[in-house]
Amino acid sequence: MADRYEVIIIGAGPGGYVAALRASQLKKKTLLIEEDKVGGTCMNWGCIPTKHLLHLTQVFAEVGNARHLEGPRDRILCDWAKVQEERAKVVDKLVKGTEFLLQKNGVAIIKGRAEFVGPDKVSVAASQDVREFESSRIVLATGSRSADLPFLKPDGIRIITSREALELAAVPKSLIVIGAGAIGLELATIYRRMGTDVLVLEILPAILPGSDREIAQRLERILIKQGVKILTQMRIEESRVEEGGVFLKGTCLKEGTPFEYRAEKVLAAAGREPNSEGLRRGLPGLAVTRRGFVEVNSKLETNIPGVYAVGDVIGGKLLAHKASHEGILAVENAFGAAQDMHYEALPMAVFTDPEFASVGLTEEEAKESGLEVRVGKFPFHASGRAMTLESTEGLVKVLAGKDDRIIGAHILSPHASEIIPELTLAIHRGLALQDVSSAIHIHPTLSEGVMEAALKAKNSAFHILNV
Repeated sequence: MADRYEVIIIGAGPGGYVAALRASQLKKKTLLIEEDKVGGTCMNWGCIPTKHLLHLTQVFAEVGNARHLEGPRDRILCDWAKVQEERAKVVDKLVKGTEFLLQKNGVAIIKGRAEFVGPDKVSVAASQDVREFESSRIVLATGSRSADLPFLKPDGIRIITSREALELAAVPKSLIVIGAGAIGLELATIYRRMGTDVLVLEILPAILPGSDREIAQRLERILIKQGVKILTQMRIEESRVEEGGVFLKGTCLKEGTPFEYRAEKVLAAAGREPNSEGLRRGLPGLAVTRRGFVEVNSKLETNIPGVYAVGDVIGGKLLAHKASHEGILAVENAFGAAQDMHYEALPMAVFTDPEFASVGLTEEEAKESGLEVRVGKFPFHASGRAMTLESTEGLVKVLAGKDDRIIGAHILSPHASEIIPELTLAIHRGLALQDVSSAIHIHPTLSEGVMEAALKAKNSAFHILNV
């Protein structure tokens, strides 16, 4: 006989475990099913370990590049084995902490693969045992994985995904990164700092496709200056694993000429695909897109009543914080709320050096939509705080509509991910340029650039010319 729960959540990534915690706050009997590890890709093989490696390698790079330190720089070494050991410790601590929270909040956790045996019943194979569970409310949060490319099949050794890239026992001498999205650029940054010869190949005309073009181009120049080689409009057509490395061939779409490159390892970071195959087998009527992403309405409910889906498995921007927010909303809607999910104020960040953070419309999107756009920009070469950090190549860019309400913001600077929330809140609450520019900002800080950009949009900035 099947055990019955008020809600079953399949997948324990950010969308899943936050959904479970919200259900427990609502005093609902909750079951969380996870095939792999609590925390999902984000906590175990994505956001958290990536940021830890970025931090430690940045410390190493800053010491090596510091102009005012004396002594033999070639004697400063980074113990990669200890770096990896620390990464594992951080991940383990967070995973155990999340499991503790779930258990203390009364969430039942079962490890194993969930398979639907009906629209309200799942079976779970775990430890040679098969159990069945029932609920009229089910949340799908099965996440995504690195997309397979027809010419590039990961083997985990020479051709790797982000999972293997974060756990390499030794730093490769050379690395080709396929894809100039956030994952590709962050891992390229980590290994370049460690001395790897890094080449990024992107099939589209610019890095970070879909981002504000001006700031993406500026970041590309900065990364190239840091030693990351970046080539765009590069279509790979053939790969071959050889002794000691991987050989790639393709065509440069910009020039119409062939190219050949070889590296010790190749990282496949050209997009992700949903973990939806098992769901579709057990729920044959489940509506999915051509690429396999589960379709949901504005309430995050699928076409099967009582079945909701959140996070990477439904597509859109594949961001952990998006999944978490969707998880909360889906559970609340499953128990009677009628809230629509909105994405106008969904921020994102790329943790390169400097960081790139963005929220709302890009300038290109706004103009393509026919909006009358007011743009305010503040370059950090005019920021006292940026000067003290020796990082003046970035800027803040704020976009407003004709009513002065902020509709987009883009920041290239140290700690941009910590600065963007002010502008995320502005878009979320429908605030105007004056609301931001009239707020007092601490001096000296990088966040003053937000105030100055909002002032510049109306030609009233104080620390740059209003021309």
